[in-house]
Amino acid sequence: MQGETLFISDLHLDASSPEIQMQFIRFLQEDAKDSDALYILGDLFEVWLGDDDDNPHHQQTISALQKLGRQTPVFIQHGNRDFLLGETFAKTSHVTLLPDPVTIDLYGETVLIMHGDLLCTDDIDYQQFRIQVRDPVWQQGILQQPLDQRRNLARNLREKSAQSTQQKAEDIMDVNEKTVHDYLNNAHATTLIHGHTHRPAIHEFTLGNKKAKRIVLGDWYNQGSVLRYSSDGYRLEALER
Repeated sequence: MQGETLFISDLHLDASSPEIQMQFIRFLQEDAKDSDALYILGDLFEVWLGDDDDNPHHQQTISALQKLGRQTPVFIQHGNRDFLLGETFAKTSHVTLLPDPVTIDLYGETVLIMHGDLLCTDDIDYQQFRIQVRDPVWQQGILQQPLDQRRNLARNLREKSAQSTQQKAEDIMDVNEKTVHDYLNNAHATTLIHGHTHRPAIHEFTLGNKKAKRIVLGDWYNQGSVLRYSSDGYRLEALER
């Protein structure tokens, strides 16, 4: 049987959307268990307050990842919602945290994978915010706060993010094509896989004198989104709930 590697992102798992978690757990039990590897390219959770968070909703997800991780390699990148995922979470869940961006060998092809927010360089305010929240000193200070304070901070950040998004033109929040080309050139790759924008599509273009492609994963709000990649090809699928 031909093996395949699976890519997903932007599930935004949260207690307010139990149907998404149910679909994800079913996906782990049915689809991912027979794959060569599973890559989750950021925003697995709507918010992650730290590895000491005792949210029972998250514990169910961790248990499902733990079971899969014992038999199938699972790799996770940080997203703009769960950038506080740490090594304790990774060890408990039997997953490997990856840097963002990073190149992987995918059936003999060098492929660049990212969450995708780094590509949205026209959104200057967001990029400045990203620098702040990815600063290890800032993160250490946040993680030293009691969980209740972190919950309030996360709530305030989400409210500000929602207000800011409403005021921005859609094209500002999409990727910058020159930035895409720069990342691919620096990675010596012609294939990029990412999420974040919630605009699933396969974009084909020319990079120098080579054919290139950018595969954008969809979110899981209304249906699942998965990229199936094998040595024979690839397909981007919607998973009906």
